[in-house]
Amino acid sequence: MDGRTLTRDTGHLGALLLEEGVVSADVLERALEIQAERRIPLSRVLVEEKMVDERTLVRLLARHVGHEYVDLQAVTVDPAAASLVPESLARRYAAIPYAFEDGKLLVAMADPANVLALDDIRAISGRDVVARVATRGDVEAAVTRVSSLDTAADLSGMDVDTDIEMQNLRDVEAAAEEAPVVRLVNMLITRATVDRASDIHIEPTEKDLRIRFRIDGVLHEVMRTPRSIMNAVVSRLKIMSEIDIAERRRPQDGRINLRAAGRQIDLRVSTLPTIYGEKVVMRILDTSTATLGLPELGFLPDTLSRYAQSYNRPYGTILVTGPTGSGKTTTLYGTLNAINRPELNIITVEDPVEYRLPGINQVQVNKKAGLTFANALRSFLRQDPDVMLVGEIRDLETATIAIESALTGHLVLSTLHTNDAPTSISRLVEMGVEPFLVGSALDAVLAQRLARRLCKECKEPYQPSRAALEELEWPFEELGDEPSLHRAKGCGSCSNTGFRGRLALHELMTVTEEIERLTADHATTEAIRHMAIDQGMRPLRIDGLHKVAAGLTSIEEILRVVV
Repeated sequence: MDGRTLTRDTGHLGALLLEEGVVSADVLERALEIQAERRIPLSRVLVEEKMVDERTLVRLLARHVGHEYVDLQAVTVDPAAASLVPESLARRYAAIPYAFEDGKLLVAMADPANVLALDDIRAISGRDVVARVATRGDVEAAVTRVSSLDTAADLSGMDVDTDIEMQNLRDVEAAAEEAPVVRLVNMLITRATVDRASDIHIEPTEKDLRIRFRIDGVLHEVMRTPRSIMNAVVSRLKIMSEIDIAERRRPQDGRINLRAAGRQIDLRVSTLPTIYGEKVVMRILDTSTATLGLPELGFLPDTLSRYAQSYNRPYGTILVTGPTGSGKTTTLYGTLNAINRPELNIITVEDPVEYRLPGINQVQVNKKAGLTFANALRSFLRQDPDVMLVGEIRDLETATIAIESALTGHLVLSTLHTNDAPTSISRLVEMGVEPFLVGSALDAVLAQRLARRLCKECKEPYQPSRAALEELEWPFEELGDEPSLHRAKGCGSCSNTGFRGRLALHELMTVTEEIERLTADHATTEAIRHMAIDQGMRPLRIDGLHKVAAGLTSIEEILRVVV
């Protein structure tokens, strides 16, 4: 921020800050002394000496001179708007167009009094301009973020057929290989990787092409592009993932392997025909996730210790349960990493193989070739395995072979779709597995969910009321009567969401003799749950509250992910 920001006259700035209660008289006096020594604007002294937050100062000055303030960290910059001004000009004037409103171009500027800058932007964009105030740092950061999005200007000029059913397949292939389309697709993948996104959604709408990233489990819109490039973008992704670009009437799946942001990235690509064109979703598989150890996944120490007792046994079945996207595969891979050593023969069958693990034999399901989970498991038994991982138990045949393998001296790891750990027993019985076999073979069930981590940079502490804690069924004996908790606030580091990263919540049920007996006696899930809790199982919500007490996440986040 410099002396030109907002106003040329900052003579009354000190009085304004005192009047608004932003600084004390002592702080202002010290700032004026530094200003006299260094002969720089008072605003610069206040910011550089960290006496006043830059955004607070700019917001105050904007209001004082009648300009509207915009927080560029809290809004999504429209790439189509940003593309109307060259990057060099945006940096020179510390100004970036960020949206359209009633046909006018909204421009965030560090110095909205710069008439020359406004005239240049108006002439280059060919639009009426409305200036809004932002900090110089936020403007420069926004210009950097969208600098790679100058492809939008090139894309808008492309002569590409907008019909969903394009007339000439060669035209599609040619358009898909044009430099602007290639740059746009590469930019999307790189930006998604940098933003820690797990999925990229490319969705055709009636008027444009919407692009969203799923970050920490929540979708965020990042840009919209002209609908005219839809077919070219989709075709480019099909070419990269080696799927049929001529087939647009049925869903297809493919895979892309590349380096982005300095890391090796795998993308699972899925296309889906919609009424406005083909939607593409790309699941980003960061190979570094496969090397994570179990302690890094959010286990409480006592839960991890009990889980280790199960996976270090030479035989038995361990199930990891939870809905889609709850981190089951990551936990299973973490478990394999914990037990993987040269003297063990470890084989997996997955649909699909998400991560490549060194030293482990991985098999991918291929239904067209007749390679199902059940068929693969039968073959495994002739491969002298010590540990077998089955991607998912989906039917009686797979469940039976997995259970029998555990009973004949193998350690079997798999997943199941249930809401909690005790329900897994009834699910297997409902599939048709004999209860006495379930009780004998099952060693542990780990149910889990993923919750967002509070941002370390901006999380704020607070003291909850006793009544609020009682309503949550807070475990006072374990976590105390007056815990100091934290909640989300939002800052630049977390894109103003208040969260950055995720951690797992766990519910570990070890199958003891008592639970085995209840299973054989066809006991209800509720009876099994009560017995498991009596024997030390910590339910998902209580595990989550432990992580709330540790300052890792918030109460609101736990209530969002755990019913």
